[in-house]
Amino acid sequence: MNLSEIKEILRRYKKGEIPEKSVIDSLKQLSTEKLDFAHIDHHRSLRKGFPEVIFCEGKTNEQIKAIAEAIVKRSKILLATRATKENYEYVRKYIPDLTYYPDARIITTQPEADQPQAEKNAAAAAGKKRNMILVVSAGTSDIPVAEEAAITARVLGNRVKCTHDIGIAGIHRLLEYVEDFQKARVIIVVAGMEGALASAVGGLVDKPIIAVPTSVGYGASFGGIAALLAMLNSCASGVTVVNIDNGFGAGYAASLIAQSK
Repeated sequence: MNLSEIKEILRRYKKGEIPEKSVIDSLKQLSTEKLDFAHIDHHRSLRKGFPEVIFCEGKTNEQIKAIAEAIVKRSKILLATRATKENYEYVRKYIPDLTYYPDARIITTQPEADQPQAEKNAAAAAGKKRNMILVVSAGTSDIPVAEEAAITARVLGNRVKCTHDIGIAGIHRLLEYVEDFQKARVIIVVAGMEGALASAVGGLVDKPIIAVPTSVGYGASFGGIAALLAMLNSCASGVTVVNIDNGFGAGYAASLIAQSK
């Protein structure tokens, strides 16, 4: 239940269209739902503007299915990250109309074909702006993490544009997209290896930069730690860094910034 739904319940109660018991029963649904292995936070959409998100790694198919069923029972939107094709195939037997993005490893109730309208609907329902979030990746190998960020931001109701493979090994490619940088409200920069793309973009724009180090690279990249440290030590102003491969975290943070008043 979101804020607009609560307002509608109170409006109907004030006009005498529904009894007090119905209001109380509806508000009770905002609490936690207990499963044998999880506590589903149904109040989160009211606090955060979006329902609880399922992190699928480490969970069984049955656990993912049970949590997803509890969420979609109360919400029209489901977002599950780090999901495998096997997770998706299992869950969709019980919940129809799911979409799976293999690169992003995301399961959602919003298909890509309907995404532009879904973005408008989600933003309108929350009364939020639809400023553009630009997602750029340094190399083709970084696309899965970039796609996780992009799909997350779209499901949260944002307008998103992606540009891939513009890393500093060919710095002239970056300069072709300066106009897109200027149009964006927030820029997510995804890069592995030495992670230098975040500094390069940060030096060109006056927009918030969310840098995502990836685990892409040879031995001395230490699974993304080299990129993480480079981004944390960026000399460009306005660069904020999330954890290694955390496209979801970047997409969610970018959405909060883009939709802020």
